[in-house]
Amino acid sequence: MLGQTAVGSAANTPSGSRMFRYEVVGLRQNDQTDQMDYPIRNSGSVFITVPYNRMNDEMQRILRMGGKIVNITPMETGESHPAPAKSKK
Repeated sequence: MLGQTAVGSAANTPSGSRMFRYEVVGLRQNDQTDQMDYPIRNSGSVFITVPYNRMNDEMQRILRMGGKIVNITPMETGESHPAPAKSKK
């Protein structure tokens, strides 16, 4: 899921091409993650990039793995890092 881009018919819509980056803490190893080829660490932040149309599914997956989403940041097209927060004056 990390680093995926939106492709297909969803990518042609304005909402389908929008990407968001989740900052997740507290992921733990469980039955679902045991099936993966890599371990999940217990501490530190993990950043997961998700297309708009997969946000709900990814939130549910993160919660099933014991993670907590601490930040969701919209990304601009072609951006590899989250957009900086805009300050209010």
